[in-house]
Amino acid sequence: MKIFCIGRNYAKHAKELNNAVPTQPLVFSKPRTALLQNNKPFYHPEFSKNIHYECEIVIKICKNGRHVQKEFARNYYKEFSVGIDFTARDIQQQLKEKGHPWEIAKGFDHSAPLAEFISFEETGYSPSNIPFHLTKNGETVQEGNTSDVIFDFDTLICHISKYFTLQLGDLIFTGTPAGVGPVAIGDQLEAFIGDRKMLQCEIR
Repeated sequence: MKIFCIGRNYAKHAKELNNAVPTQPLVFSKPRTALLQNNKPFYHPEFSKNIHYECEIVIKICKNGRHVQKEFARNYYKEFSVGIDFTARDIQQQLKEKGHPWEIAKGFDHSAPLAEFISFEETGYSPSNIPFHLTKNGETVQEGNTSDVIFDFDTLICHISKYFTLQLGDLIFTGTPAGVGPVAIGDQLEAFIGDRKMLQCEIR
């Protein structure tokens, strides 16, 4: 199982970090050991003093595919969820300044809390209209809707599958809206799809 992530897929988020809005999907990955499931707590790592939350809609690949064409891309996912892409922002900035890869700032252990998956058929949501939000200590800090993405799910599948064979169970974190920020020990994060609470994560 592979975990693909998309950077800067919401224009306002790219701008809040003073990054250029991309002209093609910005793809990076996390290892399987990044997953944190079943609402387990996140232990703030000692190697960073600036861990940021990034709430995202996540889709699960339901069939194998390579070089997927746009007209067939919708057949490759039936379920979605919400997750958090924890980022060691201080380390990421250091790496970017040196032109080095981001992996240790993005792919460290338990950096990808993930809720259970639900089906598009069950919920009635369209891939192009999924409202979601994140609260920190009861206050909404991020609100997004997949209608605002720069690259929609089908485009992401076509792009990723040019370079990597997509396999059953692979995950795509599809990008985060504006409002990212730091977490501290004792914080409580809760992620919602619509009004449905999907994920909670205590920072320890």
